[in-house]
Amino acid sequence: MLNVKLGSLVNDFPDLEKVMTLQEILWVNGKFNVQAGINHADESINQIAIDDAAGRLQRFAPFIANAFPETALSKGIIESEIMVINEMKSVLKSRYDVAIEGKLLLKCDNALPISGSIKARGGIYEVLKHAEKLALEAGLLSIEEPYELFASEKVRAFFSKYSIAVGSTGNLGLSIGIMSAKLGFQVTVHMSADAKEWKKALLREKGVSVVEYETDYSLAVEKGREQAESDPMCYFIDDENSKDLFLGYAVAASRLKSQLNAMNIIVDAEHPLFVYLPCGVGGGPGGVAYGLKSEFGEHVYSFFAEPTNAPCMMIGMMTGLHDGIAVEDLGIEQKTEADGLAVGRASGFVGRIMEPLLAGCYTITDDEMLTLLRELKVREDIFLEPSALAGMKGPVILEKEGQAFLAKQGLNMKMASATHIVWATGGNMVPDELQEQYLNGKY
Repeated sequence: MLNVKLGSLVNDFPDLEKVMTLQEILWVNGKFNVQAGINHADESINQIAIDDAAGRLQRFAPFIANAFPETALSKGIIESEIMVINEMKSVLKSRYDVAIEGKLLLKCDNALPISGSIKARGGIYEVLKHAEKLALEAGLLSIEEPYELFASEKVRAFFSKYSIAVGSTGNLGLSIGIMSAKLGFQVTVHMSADAKEWKKALLREKGVSVVEYETDYSLAVEKGREQAESDPMCYFIDDENSKDLFLGYAVAASRLKSQLNAMNIIVDAEHPLFVYLPCGVGGGPGGVAYGLKSEFGEHVYSFFAEPTNAPCMMIGMMTGLHDGIAVEDLGIEQKTEADGLAVGRASGFVGRIMEPLLAGCYTITDDEMLTLLRELKVREDIFLEPSALAGMKGPVILEKEGQAFLAKQGLNMKMASATHIVWATGGNMVPDELQEQYLNGKY
């Protein structure tokens, strides 16, 4: 429950009126410090920890390549390509009558193997870290041994004594459920009313227990915690507070840097990088943005994108209340086609880490996301699920509403040499019939 009077909040933060009336809005973070480093009060969140996560994923790569044939070409590394989307850039310029300068790229996490979303990185990473810990403690293998052993029946039988639980609106549940089941764990995904039926069905096909709730994401997470607390053999993956999820997501940044280098794209004082990340509870975009800050320092500007009907991170960071305020406190009915972003209360853990690192947040309506979904498919032959389109309007909003921010940062005259990256967070696993419904406006 909100511990501050709403009227007082609106008086202190006038932009809340626009948020409450479901208007699209750009909020520039007043605490953003372009020169801030990634040092954090929690010493377990740092570059060394990110490197450790990357090393662990490398150790597991032979197992992943063996267990998931779709990763064979990448030798078990779960990564997505990045591509130029000039046709979509033309659409944005003409539709919104703006001059988008610089390059426009799409980071294709919609095509990540195994679970088809940005959650594949963090979710799968935390499951693997937990599995490694259990196996090493039981003496089933050593770090020096080949990790293909994780595919053996002996190891699967060992893991079958343990369980994993998570609360999810969909995509995190897919990544955790699919990998946990493959390793042999008993896994339960607690899913909110916002979760799509096809995601529930796919999990059940993989042998995952799905528990459904008629309420929102927060209750699903709460029930997942309760399950773990009542069972000493159960491990709970906490989307709101997990450091391991966060670090798994952060690994993406160094890989992105290598991809940009391969494309001869420079990121420096004269070539700024702008990244637009769809945001639900905050773990995925927060981890990626943190990693980007580590890799690119003062030359990267990250923005979170949220539905007008679920702007939980914006209101948490705007007011400084973080997880002490929810969209329902503002009278907002949390209903959106962007199921991956249908979260009413943001992660306070992520919000506080991002206070000096995040340039800002903006909101976008469902109608805009769905229009851009159709345009992307027609112009670039790429299908994304609705939530993944939240980032697509970022360059437009920055151009239309962010001129004061650009001037303050001394970026006005550098936009022609800038790079804009829209982070596509999911979409490839959406069933064909549902894709057709979205494309035909019959969702």
